[in-house]
Amino acid sequence: MSLEKNSIHEGIITGYESGGMGVCRLDGQVVFVERGVRGDRCRLRIVKALKNKAYARIEELLEPSPHRQEPCCPAFPKCGGCDFWHMKYEEELFAKRQRVQDALERLGGQSVPELEIVGGENFHYRNKAMYPCATEEGRPVAGFYRRRSHQVIPQKNCAIQSPLADQLKEGVLRWAETCGVSIYEEETGRGLLRHIYVRTGKQGALLTLVVTSWKVPQPEKLIALCRENCPSLVGIVLNKNTRQTNRVLGDECRTLWGEGRLQDSLCGVEFSLSPLSFYQVNQPQAQRLYEQAVEYAAFSPEDTLLDLYCGTGTITLVMARHCREAVGVEIVPQAVEDARENARQNGITNTRFLCADAGQAAQQLLEEGFRPTVMVVDPPRKGLDEKAREILLRMNPRRVVYVSCDPATMARDIRQLTEGGYRLEKVRAFDLFPRTANVETVALLVRA
Repeated sequence: MSLEKNSIHEGIITGYESGGMGVCRLDGQVVFVERGVRGDRCRLRIVKALKNKAYARIEELLEPSPHRQEPCCPAFPKCGGCDFWHMKYEEELFAKRQRVQDALERLGGQSVPELEIVGGENFHYRNKAMYPCATEEGRPVAGFYRRRSHQVIPQKNCAIQSPLADQLKEGVLRWAETCGVSIYEEETGRGLLRHIYVRTGKQGALLTLVVTSWKVPQPEKLIALCRENCPSLVGIVLNKNTRQTNRVLGDECRTLWGEGRLQDSLCGVEFSLSPLSFYQVNQPQAQRLYEQAVEYAAFSPEDTLLDLYCGTGTITLVMARHCREAVGVEIVPQAVEDARENARQNGITNTRFLCADAGQAAQQLLEEGFRPTVMVVDPPRKGLDEKAREILLRMNPRRVVYVSCDPATMARDIRQLTEGGYRLEKVRAFDLFPRTANVETVALLVRA
């Protein structure tokens, strides 16, 4: 059998790769199938053939999988925001559980026979929306990028965003159209309005406009239209970004109207969030994840905690109530300022936050004689850097709670930590991003 480009073959989807594509085998070769569902029997057209693998699309569904469903979102699959509307949610959880388990076994060298995944609501769960803006037939539009491109797919009612975000987006677009606001063009760097950014919380919504100038036309009109569309709006902020870059936010914000921050609570701790603050986009699931992390940490009143990559201090502050002292480390200055302010507002006095690289801060703490009995790490997708792993092993905490957004780098780090004297004791996956291929995991390592 020849897997040449444009050749047609019949196959059965048997599983999923890490990005959620279906997997089948043809003549001993692995074929990745876009939007394939486990159990599909289909005719496939090869779109790319490599030496040891190929990529295909479904030409004809001969026998649809019982796990398949009709997408409820009219923008799927053109919109690149979601990956899994073509399958039932139970099957999505199966795919994510398989992804974490495969990574731990193949890359981490661990045996996890009964990995559990905690699912959540898969509609309107996101408390943060960033809509890129564009012009379509002379009118301003906003939505999400088409997969693997920067073409904006207009979106009226996103199935995973908060309805408040869509309401504010429509208010901004009405203002942009009636007031002749220029829309930013990536190719030329010209135009005023780049992104519409909405964050929602228990109080309501905070609107941020990413613009190339502080001078916006008819701001009173903008305020009126947005308040009309969203009565629970607490403030409007301008964020200036003049760089021709894919980075959405600039470094400076100015409050145009109302409050420049949004209040929300997580695990009984109040958080004050600026537009530049990191905060989990799925609050109910994040609360479950943090509660699991606290349970894994198994604090005693005399324990000391080191939280690397602490962001705005969410995990640090949630855990500080359970131990004697908690230290958070984060490299982003704005996030550290937010963490300190959140600690002050909550009256939490047994914490301190260092603004430094994780490895540098850990080295500083070692020199001070600080020896944490519990360490929490919540690194970016690239996982722990070599310095952080080295310092962790030197500090030798009794328990390590690893929170991960990437199963592959987590599994790599767990392998190296187990080689350094730790044992993987427990692990649990959490679906914080339903309908996308992303999955979070919490793992507990104990000193062997």
